Amino acid sequence: MLALLHTSPVHVPVFDALRDAHHPGLELRHLVEEELLDRARSGGPEAVADDVRAALRRAVADGARAVLCTCSTLGGVAERAAGAAGATVVRVDRPMAAAAVAAGRRVTVLAALESTLAPTRTLILEEARRAGRPVEVRTVLAAGAWDRFEAGDTEGYLRRVAAAADAVTDADADAIVLAQASMAPAAGLVATTVPVFSSPRAGLAAGAAAARGVQGPSSGSDRDPKAPGRVGWAHLAVAVHAGE
Repeated sequence: MLALLHTSPVHVPVFDALRDAHHPGLELRHLVEEELLDRARSGGPEAVADDVRAALRRAVADGARAVLCTCSTLGGVAERAAGAAGATVVRVDRPMAAAAVAAGRRVTVLAALESTLAPTRTLILEEARRAGRPVEVRTVLAAGAWDRFEAGDTEGYLRRVAAAADAVTDADADAIVLAQASMAPAAGLVATTVPVFSSPRAGLAAGAAAARGVQGPSSGSDRDPKAPGRVGWAHLAVAVHAGE
């Protein structure tokens, strides 16, 4: 069983649909903790580290073999809490970050929520160091998008995200990262020729692999991501985005 730690209920049907399409038979258990994101936005991600650790422990106690954190703001905190919680933790955006690094030197991180920008930039740099690739990371906030999300205007939210992505050109970037899982549908609305990477499908594939006992490189680890029995995040995510 794979547990998913969410900070919004909108992710539940998205990941259920991805499971049904690509991982039939995988049992998912959804943990929705909306207030964690609210507190992380005001006090920083470390302000909720104890609560994230407690949520991971509950997931393990309920039988989860791995936990997928779908919140990009809290992903780093969840990874760091894994050992103390006795959990295998995958952050949904790590495979996406690895694929973006593989795509080119200039990566633009696009987010609708400001608190997501710094953690995602840090993640891109981690994956660049792991891959031994130099990267330049630029961050962009999609103006007004999060207000639309909070108002329940999904169409308006995605249109603003797509507009921000379309402002990025080949002269600016080799890859665009949609930093939040909720932004993924905007990839189908963009006109930019810059490759756009989103996290849900590749992230769930990594979570499913972890639930089967196949481990990938974790944050801060010096493990070889190409070692036998480990998931190569970049290969996995590139394959997913290529439709394999």
